[in-house]
Amino acid sequence: MKFATKAIHAGVHPDPHTGAIMTPIYQTSTYVQTSPGKNQGFEYSRTHNPTRSQLQDALAALDNGKHGLAFASGMAAIDCVMKLLQPGDEVISTNDLYGGSYRLFTKVYEVFGIKFHFVPMHDMEAVRAVASEKTKLIWVETPTNPLLNVIDIAAAAAVAKECGALLAVDNTFSTPYLQTPMDLGADIVMYSLTKYMAGHSDTVMGALVVNDDELHQRLSFYQNACGGTPGPQDCFLVLRGLKTLHIRMQRHCENGRAVAEYLRQHPKVEKVYWPGFENHPNHAVAARQMRDFGGMISFVLKGDQQADAIAVLEKFKYFTLAESLGGVESLSGHPATMTHASIPAEQRRKSGLSDSLIRLSVGIEDAEDLIEDLAQAIG
Repeated sequence: MKFATKAIHAGVHPDPHTGAIMTPIYQTSTYVQTSPGKNQGFEYSRTHNPTRSQLQDALAALDNGKHGLAFASGMAAIDCVMKLLQPGDEVISTNDLYGGSYRLFTKVYEVFGIKFHFVPMHDMEAVRAVASEKTKLIWVETPTNPLLNVIDIAAAAAVAKECGALLAVDNTFSTPYLQTPMDLGADIVMYSLTKYMAGHSDTVMGALVVNDDELHQRLSFYQNACGGTPGPQDCFLVLRGLKTLHIRMQRHCENGRAVAEYLRQHPKVEKVYWPGFENHPNHAVAARQMRDFGGMISFVLKGDQQADAIAVLEKFKYFTLAESLGGVESLSGHPATMTHASIPAEQRRKSGLSDSLIRLSVGIEDAEDLIEDLAQAIG
């Protein structure tokens, strides 16, 4: 199946009892057993739920994977991966990753004796410089949030193989519509389904996709034992969102290009971060491993003053100032005080995240209206 067909059909099937074409919401906590241990495949909804099972199958199919696991949030999904590690293990991650991931790594798991290296991963030699036999996980986020650096997944997979580590890729910004990391050598693909995959800003969920059976067994054990699982209503909403993922992502990419081109020529804009530009430092990698360049854009105003950035954010009409991204509506954010506030200011600036940087999640509205909104807000 091609991607659009998979988005609608793969991993799901009509309800066998009623013929309902949409997966029902199995709003139940427990299931009848004919005898202790004898059931129809479901015992308790923390462990398994029919709505979640179909979502997990659909997620695996979209990523050309074998197994999907759904979680109550993206952070719960990342937390599950971290439980694969032991004290003394080391992790290599990018130095400009999402603030919530940084907080989990440094404030929760570093305390348990796990060492994290944060390096500019668009330079694979920087990764090799800190890789060793103690490296058990390489955590890739590409494009990165919010600087839109693109990391070479195949090259990272080669480094992971050299040191015997797992390679996990946060594919939230790209979705499987733009890139499929396991085809490039990743062992684990992670999503905040809250964003593009669900696509309507109405649910919070996360997911992991893997191919290896033994790895799936370990992760599914933690999924059940630790209990960070989603409810069936949320699973239904994400299943619904997946059916339009391809057409939404196509429009996100089209509008993203139009907005990026407008910002690049604006006299009050100093710099625009978008991997679709040929002068983007990682454009060649993006063109090779992505099918398009997405709808996430960051930019800095001339003068690089935080007060000027906040003034623009307060004037937006369609680019609503709010946390999150990836919904049908356009959103704007100020990473230094919102999504990345948990990263120390010195660390943010060292990785290139300016206090005046504005991040845009370009929605699927008419591009002309979005550009008019930028024009009136920037002035």
